[in-house]
Amino acid sequence: MARQPFAERVLVVEDDEALGAVLKALLEQEQFVITIVTNAEAALKAVEQAAFDVVLSDVRLPGNDGLWLLDHVLTRYADIPVVMMTAHGSVANAVEAMRRGAADYVQKPFEREEIVFVLKKALLASQRARTLEPVAAPGRTFLGESAALAGVLERIRKVATSTATVLVRGESGTGKELVARAIHEASHRAKGPFVAVHCGALPEALLESELFGYEKGAFTGAVARKVGRVELAHGGTLFLDEIGDISPVVQVKLLRVLQERAFERVGGTETVRVDVRFIAATHRDLEAMVESGTFREDLFYRLNVVPVVVPPLRERPADVAMLAHHFASVSARDCGRPHVKIAEDAMAILAVQPWPGNVRQLQNFVERLIVLADGAVITRADIETELVCPGPLARAKAVAAVAGESLEEQKRRTEHEALVEALGKSAGNRTLAARLLGVSRRTLYNKLEEYGLASEP
Repeated sequence: MARQPFAERVLVVEDDEALGAVLKALLEQEQFVITIVTNAEAALKAVEQAAFDVVLSDVRLPGNDGLWLLDHVLTRYADIPVVMMTAHGSVANAVEAMRRGAADYVQKPFEREEIVFVLKKALLASQRARTLEPVAAPGRTFLGESAALAGVLERIRKVATSTATVLVRGESGTGKELVARAIHEASHRAKGPFVAVHCGALPEALLESELFGYEKGAFTGAVARKVGRVELAHGGTLFLDEIGDISPVVQVKLLRVLQERAFERVGGTETVRVDVRFIAATHRDLEAMVESGTFREDLFYRLNVVPVVVPPLRERPADVAMLAHHFASVSARDCGRPHVKIAEDAMAILAVQPWPGNVRQLQNFVERLIVLADGAVITRADIETELVCPGPLARAKAVAAVAGESLEEQKRRTEHEALVEALGKSAGNRTLAARLLGVSRRTLYNKLEEYGLASEP
């Protein structure tokens, strides 16, 4: 019998017991699995101990507030979307939450349809975004001393003083969002909001409402007016990641905003005017898309006022050692092993690797080295071993010739062995085990339950 998918798990953070009970009953009717806590500290502890698909938190909480919780969740568990609840009319709190990286917000009082719609939208965006460029964590900066990186930083310095629209181009994993944030933070808009929209993470209809907002009654679930990301970015910067993924319909509306700084909310007739600086990013060949007719030529020229090209890591090998040392330091601290280091002579091996996944791939590789390290120093031999070490999928293929087992049986045996091995190497730390296996914490928890390992230490 096919195994039923796991229900989405929602952590609700609300100190009003009556409202918490209402939310629990409402969301359980929608087949969510609900856990309720009443303060930010308890919420952070809950996220550390179990896998949640989304966090729904009030901004006002006893002790540390919801924004404190948002910062800590995004810093440590960037794959978990956080939706904030704000008091009616408190747009300032909503803007601040979005600036810090909240997936969305709802204003109290809200209707059942609205809260369900917002949560499902956040979950959908999170699921699709896992295959896209990851969100840059607040406070991250560029590391390196190569000429290629110096050229990018000089470009950022020059463009930051203007209001020109910027198109950031580069392969996945090179840090295009870091470029956008650096431009914003060096500009006169630095005190304004930085609002990011990952255009490839939502289908056309949801992306349109995400960008431009909607009026009450515009569609099912639109029980009140909702301000969109363009409006939330007023006085600041709007970052449109993976701009090459937007549909022709959204391209038309976006073109008007770029030309006139004006738009209408979905389902509305009132013209909204905004003061926004636009930065877009893509790994796609937009010129080829223009040639094929899938991307508007006029929109391309509106976006490509000042291009910034982020070089792949293979073109900046001089930066690998500095990046690797930084990632090792962070990972070692997170693992509770702050004294683990990478030997200097081992760095030469890392510097000559092609790193097709760029900085993101290097970061993941270094994390794996830290998790698997037996001693205080990671040697050349350690790195060479991991560079040729087959992962779980490769091992699954290797056992395909085992007699007497079906392919499904071989797959399940290999998955079980990989889970047990990861739990052993991480001393039962689920977060580290997920990193070791290269999966999300939610996927790990699902697999542990599937194989009866959820209670393993």
